[in-house]
Amino acid sequence: MNEQQHEQLRKEHRPEAVAKRIAGEPLQNYLRDFVYGSIDGCVTTFAVVSGVIGAELPVSVVVILGFANLFADGFSMAVSNYLGTRAEEQLLRRARRTEENHIDIIPEGEVEEIREIFRQKGFEGELLERVVKVITSDRRLWVETMLQDEWGLSLVGPNARKAATVTFCAFVAVGFIPLLPFTFSLGKDISSAQLFTASSVLTGLAFFAVGALKSRFGVEHWFRSGAETLLLGGAAATVAYVVGVLLRGIG
Repeated sequence: MNEQQHEQLRKEHRPEAVAKRIAGEPLQNYLRDFVYGSIDGCVTTFAVVSGVIGAELPVSVVVILGFANLFADGFSMAVSNYLGTRAEEQLLRRARRTEENHIDIIPEGEVEEIREIFRQKGFEGELLERVVKVITSDRRLWVETMLQDEWGLSLVGPNARKAATVTFCAFVAVGFIPLLPFTFSLGKDISSAQLFTASSVLTGLAFFAVGALKSRFGVEHWFRSGAETLLLGGAAATVAYVVGVLLRGIG
């Protein structure tokens, strides 16, 4: 870390800066939705390409099935992500109601749960009792502490609509890459082998790029992350190609 970065880090951790950041709305990260949609879109679309080419079907079939898959599966994934995120929101609301009821019905039991939670965090004696008193004197803080430490729930999750939109857009945008050579070759005299080679190269680059981008938000080296994504995506595409070859001539 250079001196400029060090100074910026100090500024971000001054009391007023920390208070402002903590008091604000938590930032939502949709990286998981982007990576999920991108990789699945690229894998499933290239799987269609691999299967059709492996079965030696016409290039037009690649385009038709590829686009049908691209939008149908993209929409399906977006809907699934939306419903899954909504289910998490509903679980949080249900757990909140449960804790509210428990505090109303048996407050002494809920106080003991708070005491045990912080005892296990290392608090004891007078300090433990002070912490318990502070938390249980604020009903909202009391409930939210139980949700986080007893239920293991996050109080703030991603927006279901935004998560679904990111998934769909990533699926379609990256999933279109394997179809590029076939789409722009319609009406031209280019062999299936050449088109498949071009599609394979572009798909590999897409896998690697998504993996490398993912590494910017983690601790893994960009090359290793890209290579891992390329390897896993390539394995899925290889399976589809082999199935297409094995089923060649059926029908």
